[in-house]
Amino acid sequence: MKVLSANLNGIRSADRKEFPAWLSRRNYDVLCFQEIRAKTEQIPKSFELSGYHTYWNPAEKPGYSGVGILSRAEPDKVTTKIGHPEMDHEGRYLQLDFKDLSVISIYLPSGTSGEVRQEIKYSCLDALEKKLKKFTKTDRQYIVCGDFNIAHTKMDIKNWKSNQKNSGFLPEERAWMDKVTQKLGWVDAYRERFPEKEEYTWWSNRGKARENNVGWRIDYHLLSPNLKNKTKNVTITREPLFSDHAPFVLDIDL
Repeated sequence: MKVLSANLNGIRSADRKEFPAWLSRRNYDVLCFQEIRAKTEQIPKSFELSGYHTYWNPAEKPGYSGVGILSRAEPDKVTTKIGHPEMDHEGRYLQLDFKDLSVISIYLPSGTSGEVRQEIKYSCLDALEKKLKKFTKTDRQYIVCGDFNIAHTKMDIKNWKSNQKNSGFLPEERAWMDKVTQKLGWVDAYRERFPEKEEYTWWSNRGKARENNVGWRIDYHLLSPNLKNKTKNVTITREPLFSDHAPFVLDIDL
């Protein structure tokens, strides 16, 4: 099974850069999108890809946040809310259930704009942690895809020394990732496949960050503990350019 995840930094912008045409030439089972920045009625028709069932969870605020999933299989159930104000109002969560498997597209907030948003980010992390704990108590398999806005370790960020006091690489955020992957047993699919490799999924638009590969790995496929050792490959696609994030694909043996 192949699951793509991509922060689009605006679905209408991705459409202008012919991202749907790129997708149509590939054979992915599930497509998870983040930061669509559009209401459902504003989604370009080009994203109605042949052979896929389409689901969107836009933010209430226009031109902001929002997630989506396209799936070849029709889900048994669709969930868009988790009972947390910012996660629900800002369209940051979308879950599709298929028999004994759930696929989730998630977009966690950035705290770079100041203390208020950083506190909201921590609140969202707490809410997600509760969900992940609940998930691990079931026999269902879970794939949580998306932009977590956290670089977990020094291997996941180029300039780690100068970013230790910046949102996205704060000790509290990294400790949350430690707790999820170590205490709760969730699997970072990329790191399971490549324990020592240093690749990135996001680059600043400032300077020549992408050209010089000064990036952060803040996008993940998190797998429930019962999917440990099922990862066949994870591929980060740096070219062509559709967003400040790179699309990345999980190939998993279910």
